Amino acid sequence: MKLSKAADAQSPAIIDRSLTLELVRITERAAIAAADWRGKGDEKAADDAAVTAMRAEMDRVPINGRIVIGEGEVNEVDALFIGEQVGSGNGPEVDIAVDPLEGVTLCAKNQPDSICVLAVAERGGLLNVARNLYMHKIAIGAGYEKGVVDIDWTATQNVTMLAAAKGVPLREITACVLDRPRHAALIEELRVAGVSVKLISDGDIAGVIHAVNTEDTGIDIYLGSGGAPEGVLAAAALRCIGGQMQGKLIFDSAEKRERAVRMGITDFGRKYDVTDLASGDVFFAATGVTDGSMLQGIRLRKDSVQTSTIVMRSWSQTVRWITARHAR
Repeated sequence: MKLSKAADAQSPAIIDRSLTLELVRITERAAIAAADWRGKGDEKAADDAAVTAMRAEMDRVPINGRIVIGEGEVNEVDALFIGEQVGSGNGPEVDIAVDPLEGVTLCAKNQPDSICVLAVAERGGLLNVARNLYMHKIAIGAGYEKGVVDIDWTATQNVTMLAAAKGVPLREITACVLDRPRHAALIEELRVAGVSVKLISDGDIAGVIHAVNTEDTGIDIYLGSGGAPEGVLAAAALRCIGGQMQGKLIFDSAEKRERAVRMGITDFGRKYDVTDLASGDVFFAATGVTDGSMLQGIRLRKDSVQTSTIVMRSWSQTVRWITARHAR
């Protein structure tokens, strides 16, 4: 995975290095809890297990944390709601975005790329978006000039420009798209253009990361709409590993517009880039629940449990893969 310097990589670090393993334990514990429900067909039970475990582990961490992207509003869910104060109360003031179980369907069906995800940033560093809000997204790797792609262009224009910048014919470009009915026209347009399309059933955080890690995945671009919270979490990862991403929030109801205003969003047509979505000192961690192209899933043994986690930091531009064995 190639790394690129973030624009503010030299800004002061907010999160002490000693906190890294404490934060990793949050996604590890959530993944271990969710793994009990792999392949059992119960999405709610898997998600509830991850949420409960993640919330419990957060109280052990010496931070003064605030959930800005979570499971829902304060009156909608019992834990990891927006505005909830988490951590021991001692330590740096940080904002936290979580997806306790990205790919709940993947976990329930024991399919690849179900992960538990956490992003931490200094206060105000993460765009505050509602759980039910969607976002148009486009993402490519770090090795291109700005302006190679644009979310306001057609898919054909974007892949044509990307192929030219990469110096390859269109047939050698691979686009990653969520397999949804709403993307039928997009998928058809890409195929007519001659592009290879990799469809994913869930998990667009991993999808965006795969698109910027082309050398390992063979994916050149991510296109389509998906959850806005997942867009912010993906941007947090890109702040650490490089890559370009743009997002535009989708407001398809008056209720969503009203909620966005309450969260401080007033420009409904704004085009967000990576640093608009996640800024300052950013930490990102993801632990695999099921096997995937980025992480191994939980390995259950007689006396131990093995976890596989990727940990990233924007300030140091460091990416670590941590394989841990926990006593049962």
